[in-house]
Amino acid sequence: MGLRRILRFALPAVLSAAFLTGAPGPARADGPVSTYTSTVSGDPADVYYPTGISERLPVALMLQGAQVGRAHYSAYARAVAAHGFIVVVPDHRRLLFFDNDYYPEQKQAADTVAWMKDENYRDGSPLEDLVKTTRLVLLGHSFGGATGLSIVGETCTFPFCTGLTYEMPTQVKGASFFGANNKSPLTGTFATIDLQVPTQLVQGVQDGVALPADAETTYTKMIHDPKQIVRVSGTNHYGITDTQNPAGADPEVGPQSLGQGQSIEIAARWAAKFLLAAMGDEAAADYVWNTGDAADPDVTVTGDN
Repeated sequence: MGLRRILRFALPAVLSAAFLTGAPGPARADGPVSTYTSTVSGDPADVYYPTGISERLPVALMLQGAQVGRAHYSAYARAVAAHGFIVVVPDHRRLLFFDNDYYPEQKQAADTVAWMKDENYRDGSPLEDLVKTTRLVLLGHSFGGATGLSIVGETCTFPFCTGLTYEMPTQVKGASFFGANNKSPLTGTFATIDLQVPTQLVQGVQDGVALPADAETTYTKMIHDPKQIVRVSGTNHYGITDTQNPAGADPEVGPQSLGQGQSIEIAARWAAKFLLAAMGDEAAADYVWNTGDAADPDVTVTGDN
């Protein structure tokens, strides 16, 4: 296996509401979403938010998969934003094992907290006085999900963290990660994850890169509730990117039988509702813990609340 493939898939495994236009009210999953470009601690970023936003919304930081550019998450980011979030998708490029490419790291959570405070008060910002600066949630894919697991476990884990210790920002209130686990490719072991916030794994049943069995074991290693694993049938490792095998990414070895738009909608819906529930939304909590599993024929859910 080449270095790029190890960095993309093995290390991540390791080391490992809003509003109708112009009027306040609950977010619509099919509502219009606006976007603009920004910069988060030097990283170019795309920002998605419900059109006609009229009150403060929480921010969701999307931690990209290794070597997957931010543009490949546009449909997923829009879908999550439509549920009532400001979704920020940075391109975080850094040198890792002689490879200068997109590799998320834990410090991005704190960088985003600083960004959302600045953006809320910046004259001319599309989000001026519209950011709920006390609420940050995490989204992540593959390497980005593995990075997120270290954030919510509040451990400094190489290659996601380069210091000796790590402290999660208090603004982080929940997390949802797609195609992620913390299996060590060197030892085959799974470290315990001492969850600091409600955390959800969303796993494609046909994922040939981040294997479903590894997500299941990771779930058992996540201590403290609430936690949840959502298994999406017919979906592989690239079930949340705009297209299969996005440019710059190593190809998936397993096919996806579910349509791309359908897998994106399902993953975004479950992530958004779980994160809303983590912040106290009772309707979202009823969906993710009580009614959603039976109502969605493409998922099976295990959860501890």
